[in-house]
Amino acid sequence: MNERLRNLLAKAGPFIGLVLVIVLFAIPAESRDTFLSYYNFKIIFTQTVIVAIGALGMTMIIVSGGIDLSVGSAIALTSVVGALLIQKGWGAASVCIAMIASGGLIGLINGTAIAGMRMTPFIITLGTLSIGRGAAQLMADNQTVNYDSSAINNWMTTADPSSFALPAGVWVAFALAVLTSLLLKNTVFGRHIFAIGSNEQTARLCGIPTVRLKIAIYGLAGCFFGLAGLFQLSRLRQGDPTVAIGLELDIIASVIIGGASLNGGVGTILGSMIGALIMAVLRNGSQQMGWPTPVQQIIIGLVIVVAVFLDRLRQGRQS
Repeated sequence: MNERLRNLLAKAGPFIGLVLVIVLFAIPAESRDTFLSYYNFKIIFTQTVIVAIGALGMTMIIVSGGIDLSVGSAIALTSVVGALLIQKGWGAASVCIAMIASGGLIGLINGTAIAGMRMTPFIITLGTLSIGRGAAQLMADNQTVNYDSSAINNWMTTADPSSFALPAGVWVAFALAVLTSLLLKNTVFGRHIFAIGSNEQTARLCGIPTVRLKIAIYGLAGCFFGLAGLFQLSRLRQGDPTVAIGLELDIIASVIIGGASLNGGVGTILGSMIGALIMAVLRNGSQQMGWPTPVQQIIIGLVIVVAVFLDRLRQGRQS
């Protein structure tokens, strides 16, 4: 009975956490009406898009036993690439492909260094974090890259802000979450991701091409990060080389809050999406309460620490 209860709590934990966070900000009378309105949740869903799409790629990486600290820099770099291409007159479709490909290239570089050269993911991605940020600043001449107009600008907004319609970015994130979940659950590729995260040596002995698989995982995750950069560009309507600093912490926290393990082999897309929503609700609720930015940073930091602690507690029980 205790085992069943623990399993139920492990699966329902992210949902319980989301409900608790919503209740936390719904209790104060001064913020209740505004916070619980549909239009505020519409804002929350829109604010979740970038972190959610990044969390899709990060879930695959963490489940496989890796980590990627370069996400924020990849998002900034791809947004600068997109803005520069729009300046040159590229169409929306071409810009999308170029930005996603740029993110995928960064991922392939990380994956090749980590798997092919057997280097530590933490160190490699810490290095590409700095390289990516510096490259973005050089390409942008250390300033924002502005452009006249593009169809991309409308993907994170609706024609009528007061309507019930959700921006296109929200629907794209939802569709990708469904597709990625199916990829992990119902394909050989997905099962191999869990296999190398659970025990890479055993997976290799079973004939799984772990090196190629890891490179593919980081490359595919990079495509997600490039897409997140696309929606970052749509949101800001300019390429900013200083954007998304520290965003990798929100993305990693979302995946861990969603039930994934930093040791690999455990994680779900649904959990990661709930984790991304929790992070967005925390930031939105803190702003509704009028809490200063330092207080918000402390709260987010505490959430990350608690999420890691719960992950270690789960691993200890399994052992």
